[in-house]
Amino acid sequence: MTTDERLRHLEKPVREALSHFRVVVVTGPRQAGKTTLVRKVVGDAGTLVRLDRQPDLQAVLADPAAAALQGPTPRAFDEVQRGGDPLVRAIKVVVDDNRAPGQFLLNGSADFLTTPVLTESLAGRAVFLELWPFTQGEIEGRRDKFLKQAFTNRKQLLSQDLSPVSPYDYLQRICRGGFPEVVALPEVARGDWFSNYVRSVAQRDVTEFTGVRQAQYLPKILSLLAARTANELVAAHIHDEAGLGSRNTTDDYLSHLQMVYLAHLLPAWSRGLTAKIVRHPKVYIADTGLAAHLLGKDSGSLSRPTDPARGPLVETFVANELLRQCSWLGWDVRLHHFRDRDRNEIDLIAEAADGRVVALEVKAAQTVSVRDARQLKWLRDKIGNDFVCGVVLHTGERSFRLDDNIYALPISALWLTP
Repeated sequence: MTTDERLRHLEKPVREALSHFRVVVVTGPRQAGKTTLVRKVVGDAGTLVRLDRQPDLQAVLADPAAAALQGPTPRAFDEVQRGGDPLVRAIKVVVDDNRAPGQFLLNGSADFLTTPVLTESLAGRAVFLELWPFTQGEIEGRRDKFLKQAFTNRKQLLSQDLSPVSPYDYLQRICRGGFPEVVALPEVARGDWFSNYVRSVAQRDVTEFTGVRQAQYLPKILSLLAARTANELVAAHIHDEAGLGSRNTTDDYLSHLQMVYLAHLLPAWSRGLTAKIVRHPKVYIADTGLAAHLLGKDSGSLSRPTDPARGPLVETFVANELLRQCSWLGWDVRLHHFRDRDRNEIDLIAEAADGRVVALEVKAAQTVSVRDARQLKWLRDKIGNDFVCGVVLHTGERSFRLDDNIYALPISALWLTP
């Protein structure tokens, strides 16, 4: 199966959104597969305009109003941010005159709502979806059902047989990551791909979208974030190490890296449990293959028990898989982390819009004991019925119950849970 033929779990939500909304916007990192997905959804019946091709871009810039009316619907504009506000405003005029759903499918490699070149948000007219690199389930042709089952049928979490994934296999998956082109590359060629990717996105795309003048600092800041992946982000520390003159400039560059989906933040979770909550967000590099490359790690070096990057990269791997599952669940689930000054700390908290919570601890070890569930038990007793279940994810092979509604599961349960 080629990377273009793999099932993308976001395809169904995109098609469903087109049946309800006038405009559907799909954003995500460059090279995550957005163009392939859009081409498949539009098919032969619609219109695809690729603004990364100079003739298409010149035609759209010359007459955006005409471009917005060209061809049958859905009209798809690939890399829509290159068309700028004139194109988006022309699309707005079209959908204000005609309220039929499914008119436009837009995609871009920058956050539509934070890109400086776009000031028109299409508020009330568009729905926004995110496509990230492959999940493990998409790579293997499986449905990633963990988060859905955790919220709706938690007993199903224990139905997995002994995990076929070894501890070393997890490290190989971490270093491979999920970018479609990298998945198809031999291991020896991945380093060159990641190096060129960082250079292209950080120095070309960010410069184009923001007009930033010192793009050479962006790869350095990204590497500093990789060294802190799965840890709380303190912007002052990044500023001190980056050597930029202005703290505002450092904050802008951190925002730019989030804008192009190279890093993402998980906010601190709070429900009035304590006044001592630490409110720094956690930062994660959006692909573990990219993070491992930035840190100079491979599966061999990560297999050493003393390697300090192993634990954070394992947690980043889990957080990224869950973030992708949130994008197609069909209901609103958001990820957080929790820590207070009394040393209560939980790696990941998935909270549904109705307040129900699935809490997760991530261990790079193969063995888990009841002691590893103590923070999950604390949270369960604090929030009562809103606690759906707690899970300690580990690199071993067994699934078992640790306490009431608290389980130990192999990390592979993220994509092997039936």
